[in-house]
Parts: sequence; structure tokens; C-alpha cells
Amino acid sequence: MKITVAMDSFKGSLTSTEAGEAVKRGILRAVPDAEVTVIPLADGGEGTIDAIAPYIKSCRRELVVTGPLGDPVTAYYIYEPASKTAYIEMAKASGLTLVPAERRDVYRATSYGTGELMKDAIDHGAERLVICIGGSATNDGGAGMLQALGARLTDKDGNDIRAGAIGLKDLDRVDLSRCDGRVPEITVASDVTNPLCGPDGASHVYGPQKGATYEMAEEMDGWLRSFAALTGKDPFEEGTGAAGGMSFALKNFLNARIRSGAEIVIEATGAESLIRDCDVVVTGEGRMDSQTLNGKAPYRIMELGKRYGKVVAGITGILGEGWEACIDAGFNSVTPLIEPSMDREKALRSVEDTAAQVFAGYGT
Repeated sequence: MKITVAMDSFKGSLTSTEAGEAVKRGILRAVPDAEVTVIPLADGGEGTIDAIAPYIKSCRRELVVTGPLGDPVTAYYIYEPASKTAYIEMAKASGLTLVPAERRDVYRATSYGTGELMKDAIDHGAERLVICIGGSATNDGGAGMLQALGARLTDKDGNDIRAGAIGLKDLDRVDLSRCDGRVPEITVASDVTNPLCGPDGASHVYGPQKGATYEMAEEMDGWLRSFAALTGKDPFEEGTGAAGGMSFALKNFLNARIRSGAEIVIEATGAESLIRDCDVVVTGEGRMDSQTLNGKAPYRIMELGKRYGKVVAGITGILGEGWEACIDAGFNSVTPLIEPSMDREKALRSVEDTAAQVFAGYGT
């Protein structure tokens, strides 16, 4: 029996590879003669470039950039010389995990460091950028990133606006004339379809996890609307609300194309050919619910499995509201962990035990 395992990360406890290898161990306990292949999975958020790196001939470039709250952080991106493509992960420079919970300040968090990574890649010859934008701490509409590339965002007195979403409150003019003219072809890797503004926009949907109250989200939504109006851009366009509006800036100011992050990883890892040639597919993530069907990585894997008529088993940390929709969409089963845990070692054991339980019937 051939089994392909493509697990997304269990945020806060297990990486994609750790979860996948734990599933493999569980499967082999139940079905010792199974042929199990583990491939990493990501959707544009944390871990995306690490998932891609083993499958392309790339080098890693590390540098110190401006962190979300202005403190220096060490970040890196990967560069594929053959295609002159740099893969940049926003979470490495402007990520929520870089800010301790007690210091989260969505008003001040800036995307400037991600812009610095982009500029460095351009300086080193990149002609294509793939920007993976999940897991950000920011809600600045990509303003910091634009400033790092040379754009001037000023208030009514001609002064540069403050860093973070709060700067948009005073924004009066956007001048791209000094923006780096070498900006290459850009692809945004994202699994988010939310617009920039409105009840489903960046501020209201993702602001709370970055420390925003409802009142703060309302304020920031208004500032982002003004930003869009000032530049004549549509604040309700699908997909522009990712990473606090980073996708809005990349698409509307730098002509970026927005693509599914999961699909980019699937292409890089050769997942489709493995799934086509196997018997069973296993996928999942820390939480599976009705939102899993909104283009998330496990859903993309399930779609591939069903395209080739495979059994697709889901393994998840916990089941969220509306998880039954996953079964209706095509998953043959969705199984929560026997013992969910944020502790890495406990989570590893639980994933292994759960996989062994799921495949117990396959060995008889």
C-alpha cells in the first residue's frame, strides 16, 4: 500500500515535517509493510519557504532587518539562481511570532522589514519575487514595505507618516516616484480571500489575533479605507486583505499577482505526481472546521486526492465548528487527536497514536 502524507503545521507545536513524520510512524505501527512518503505542506504562512527549500536548488540569505515593532531581527529568504527567484516569507521579518503576547501592538506593527528583504533580494539580482504573506503582526496596508522600497508616504505637512497602522491615520499623499525602479515580477502566496476593508476585511477578521479590540479594528478599517480612496484603489477586492493589507499594496502598487500559497508549495514539492500514484492520502492541520474549505492547504490536497480517486484521511489537532463540511466536501474521514496538546513532545506522540488508530483496520 502506498500512502502519501502531506500535513500542514500544527501552529505553536509542530512543523509540517514533524507532523508528517509522526503520522508516518503511526501508519507503520499499524501497517508495517506500507510505503509511506512524507511531503511538507504550507499555504503561504509560517514555514512556507522551509517547505519549498529542499525541492529547489536554492541558497539561503540571512540579514538583520527591522522587526514588527522596530527592533532589529535576523531574518532570511531563499534564492534560486537558475530562475533568479527569491522566496520571501513575511513571517520571518514581520511575523506575529516575533512579538511576545504582552507586547503586541497592532497600531505600531510595521511591514518595513519585509520590504527590506525584498530590496536585498533585488540588490542581489532577483528578477522574480514570491512573497509568502501569512502570519504577519501587521495591519499597515503594506505601507512599511513600500517605504522600505523608497516610496514616500507623508502627512499634510509633508512629513513621513509614523510606522504601523497608526501612520495611515495621518496619511495625505503617496509618492511612488522614488520607489525602487528595479522591482521585478512579484507573486503573492496567500490562502486568504478577504478584502482589505469591511466586516470581512483585514482589521475585523485578523486584527483581534494581533491585539486589536473591536473599537481598534473599526478605526483601522477606516484608515485603510482612506488609504484606498486616496490612491483610487478598490478596498473591497477579494484577496487584498491578507497580512493586514500587504496583498493590497503588493497588487495595486507593485503589480503583483495573487496565487494560492498551497498550490505554489504543491507545485514545488511534486505532490500531484505522488498523490496520483498512491492509494491513500493523509492531510490535516492543527484545527479543521468549515474554514478549511476556504482554500487552505489540506483542502487543496484533498481536491487533488479526489481528482485521482484516492481515499483521503484528515488528521487534526481539534475539530472546529462546521468540520462536518469537510466530509461533505470529499474527505473520507477527519479524526481529531486522541490527546490534543501544545507541548511538542506530547503532540508528536498523540499524532502518532492517532494515525495508528486511523490505519488499524488497514493492516488486517
